[in-house]
Amino acid sequence: MASAKPPVAAWPPGLTSRQLAMAFRALVLAALLSIFGISEAAQQSVKLAGMDVTVWSQERPAATPLPVIVFSHGFHGCATQSRFLMDALAAAGYIVFAPNHRDATCSGGGASWSEKSAVPFRDPAQWSDSSYRDRANDIRRLIDAIAADPRFRSRADVSRLALAGHSLGGYTVLGLAGAWSSWTLPGVKAVLALSPYTQPFVAQKTLAGLGVPVMYQGGTRDLGVTPTLHKSMGAYDQSPAPKYYVEFDGAGHFAWTDVGLTSAHADIIAYSVAFLDLYVKREPVDPRLTQVLPGVAVLRYASELGKK
Repeated sequence: MASAKPPVAAWPPGLTSRQLAMAFRALVLAALLSIFGISEAAQQSVKLAGMDVTVWSQERPAATPLPVIVFSHGFHGCATQSRFLMDALAAAGYIVFAPNHRDATCSGGGASWSEKSAVPFRDPAQWSDSSYRDRANDIRRLIDAIAADPRFRSRADVSRLALAGHSLGGYTVLGLAGAWSSWTLPGVKAVLALSPYTQPFVAQKTLAGLGVPVMYQGGTRDLGVTPTLHKSMGAYDQSPAPKYYVEFDGAGHFAWTDVGLTSAHADIIAYSVAFLDLYVKREPVDPRLTQVLPGVAVLRYASELGKK
């Protein structure tokens, strides 16, 4: 991809503030990809394990199989809800698979916004390893299908597997990483938990069961989720090392989706790629993983890189 260039003229008249924000975000993302020296990603929709799955990969076929990221969307979200991040992860050298879970309402999902959660979010004590087990099963079936499907088995290296999830998707991938011991999925190298719903795990003190490196991400305006991540004996404190916590200034709960107009997208990409490159690709440490970038309110970590 050619290097991103700043506009040479003023913005066209008549653009709304929303359109200006979206255009600026696109420029920032293009510049970031240019800085990384990586190409744009290709997106395709496929059927895998009986599910609608969106796949992102590099435009040009890789010479060797790529490490795999499976993304789990939020409650009533969908596979394509966080395209900005999926594009960046694929362009950084991963092949990304995102299924539509049963509660998906967009990108072909058949659920309705009026459908309530199977168990109340406001009462985490009612949650157990039976809560949204269907989501965990979706991911298990998807990984098996990737390894067997002739379209992907030679392109996807499931021995280098990371899980990422937003909101209820964060709950899902943390459960698979050991927060629900009965869900534990072998072979996971890292978990990226984006504004994850962790209240059941915190209330029942099950995060000690995590068996892989984890990065939690939250936001100063994410009032329903982030306080549980960073409070004393919250999700971060209860999790074993190696662990990371990044809180983005001004980010609300939807900052990790394409509808969340926020300046945090570039930083979300930077920390996510740095974390996954270290623990999935086993690449040298990106210094940004332990640096407080300008848009970050809080950075904590406890790992082989030290403690902050």
